[in-house]
Amino acid sequence: MHTVWKGAISFGLVHVPVKMFSATEEKDISMRYIHKRCTTPLSYVRKCTTCDTEVEWAEITKGYEYEPGRFVLFEKEELEKISGEATKEIKILDFVNLTDIDPIYFQKTYYLSPGDTGANAYNLLLESIKQTGKIGIATISIRSKSSLAAVRVIDNCIALETIFYPDEIRAISQVPNLPEASNVNDKELTMAKMLIEQLSTPFEPEKYQDEYRSALMEAIQQKVAGEEVQVAPEQKRTNVIDLMSALQASLEAVKPVAADKSDAKAKAKPKAAAKPRKPKEKAKETVS
Repeated sequence: MHTVWKGAISFGLVHVPVKMFSATEEKDISMRYIHKRCTTPLSYVRKCTTCDTEVEWAEITKGYEYEPGRFVLFEKEELEKISGEATKEIKILDFVNLTDIDPIYFQKTYYLSPGDTGANAYNLLLESIKQTGKIGIATISIRSKSSLAAVRVIDNCIALETIFYPDEIRAISQVPNLPEASNVNDKELTMAKMLIEQLSTPFEPEKYQDEYRSALMEAIQQKVAGEEVQVAPEQKRTNVIDLMSALQASLEAVKPVAADKSDAKAKAKPKAAAKPRKPKEKAKETVS
């Protein structure tokens, strides 16, 4: 893995030297813009419209447009100093319960490994978090961007999750057409809850796949081989007249799945030893 950041975690007066690695990676298939006429890839050109010339990276800086057409400029060193990135510190401010944080706050996950001289302090923090069941809320600056972060343990590794600041979360009141009151039909609610129960299962991430990426990769391979792209026709959905019919149809559709799960559980259980049957008494004959 490529090291994306080096620094230290601090909580109280304890400093834990760490290296940071991206825990996730995008699997999107990269496409380039192509000139249709000659199939030449198009290049991104940094061009100044005033000077009418291409601009090298060394001549580029950052600026904030405080009025139309008027900017204040910042050098890289100035932005690093303001953001605190130069300190290279993950400063833990508080410890909280993971369940207290709504998933809407989470951004990106990183793995943290001990620095060259920080194994003992790393293990101390790791075990402390494990045994208390808490996670640390910290601040960190990555690439001149200040973020809140959650410091927690995944398996036997300290992980850092960047999280949004509260003012970066849009208010739900901005969402249009939300119902003022949730008035639902009791029968429909019962069936909906039954459907949720039928579809409930332990989370197994490995069973989910990016179907679009698989189909696109297959289409790419067909085109490379000079074949026409074959796409399976999408199954037409049955028009459902009302919500109750939709719930009923959904329950009927998942019944075999539920039955299969029940059969699998039954097969998995060891059969109890059969009890010896008592010999049946012969029926007495009646004389008419």
